Amino acid sequence: MTHTPCIALVGDRSPHVKSHVRIPALLDALAERDGLVLDAYWIPTGDAEAPGAVKDFDAVWVLPGSPYASEAGALAAIRTAREDSIPFLGTCAGFQHALLEFARDVCGLTAAAHAENDPAAAGDDLLIAPLACSLVGHEGPVRVAPGSLAESVLGAERTTERYHCNYGPDSRHLETLHAHGLRFTGEDEDGQVRIAELPGHPFFLATLFQPELASDGTRPHPIVRALASAATDHARRPAGPSR
Repeated sequence: MTHTPCIALVGDRSPHVKSHVRIPALLDALAERDGLVLDAYWIPTGDAEAPGAVKDFDAVWVLPGSPYASEAGALAAIRTAREDSIPFLGTCAGFQHALLEFARDVCGLTAAAHAENDPAAAGDDLLIAPLACSLVGHEGPVRVAPGSLAESVLGAERTTERYHCNYGPDSRHLETLHAHGLRFTGEDEDGQVRIAELPGHPFFLATLFQPELASDGTRPHPIVRALASAATDHARRPAGPSR
């Protein structure tokens, strides 16, 4: 390896967002427990709008904390990670915006909207809609598809996860996203999508739940550990970035 793997933490950092507060301890735990040392750079969503803002990173994590200051910046970071084969994780709002980016830029659903960002959007255009029941503070089971990236990371076909969100995907559009290559590999007990991934990408995973909130923050969730491992692999590539 020629450099320490660099991870872009895309989000509008706030002491009031619990997942943001957890990140430093998670990074320390990854280094101490797993030997996975990462250089982390917080990228505000407004800064992520700049061309190539996350292009030279070994991983991109789009964090909770919506509504983002810049929807365009969050989407640009996701698109760069998707198109440039940079390991990607989106949690909570990151999951929602990963679906939004894929709908617009891959499926051609240019009017696809997020109700939190665009409350006046027409019903047919809402890709991310208010949940019938808020998941703020909720913990619940997730069934994971056999043979998926999620299953290989979690090591099980069932897990219990924590949420803090009010929005999720509208099922009317999921078939279109699936037809264009996005795979939905985790659902709750009611069959609602909770995990999405992109086959053929080195590591592209998005979860509506927040793995960064698992346990007390001293034992990184398997998904967080897997992202760090993918970043380490990316840093070993001959064409990888240097910092």
